[in-house]
Amino acid sequence: MHAEVFDRFHEAESPLHRLDPRVKVVVTVLFILSNALLPDGAWAAFGLSWLLLLGLNAFSRLGADFTFRRSFVALPFALAALSAIFSPLGHPLATWTLGPLTLIPTDFGLVKFASILLRSWISVQAAILLVATTRFPDMIHAFEHLRVPGILTTIVSFLYRYLFVLTDEVLRLLRARDSRSAAEPGRRSGRNIFWRARVTGNMAGQLFLRSYERSDRIYNAMLARGYDGHLRTLNPHILRPRDWTYGAAAAILLLLIQLVGRF
Repeated sequence: MHAEVFDRFHEAESPLHRLDPRVKVVVTVLFILSNALLPDGAWAAFGLSWLLLLGLNAFSRLGADFTFRRSFVALPFALAALSAIFSPLGHPLATWTLGPLTLIPTDFGLVKFASILLRSWISVQAAILLVATTRFPDMIHAFEHLRVPGILTTIVSFLYRYLFVLTDEVLRLLRARDSRSAAEPGRRSGRNIFWRARVTGNMAGQLFLRSYERSDRIYNAMLARGYDGHLRTLNPHILRPRDWTYGAAAAILLLLIQLVGRF
């Protein structure tokens, strides 16, 4: 298994791909923060935010519906806010009886739930676009330039670099388990659920020990090659006038969206 399996970067020749990663990271964070600050029920502002995303999709030459098609995977997590529909504030819309429970959805709760759902959905699309147009090493270096704590950037960087190694270790453990668990045709191998739980626990422990030993060897090898805690890159990441222009334009658009959401 290769690292490309985990990389969601999509190669393309577009101004958005060539934009400095620091500008893209800052604009994405501001965009998500702008969505979080919009009042509940600001439908026009939510619509403008989504139109801005569609424009950026087209600007990236990945397709106007690129992030839209990939964002539905996050909607089930937003359903955790379903309880907001039954807020005690607002006017009741119906009365539902489920055994001993009486649920009363309200107009205020419905607006709040829809707003949370839209915020989450639009913000996820912004994150997808950032990852699709920015190489992961460039994103890590952008975090360093933006003074994100070094320990966080180092942990994320090495997690990305060696995630496929851990996946290979898991596949080897699973292969070893299957080779030692004979089964009749049409029947699952192994015994009852307690046996499976014990085997899974043993595999998790082995994976932890193997990962710990490998990380120690990798760190010693890095120290022997001059590692001093900083990641090196061949990309100088120089802010050019066009980067400042695009960043300022994005900030103005986000400010206009905030004004629309409030007035």
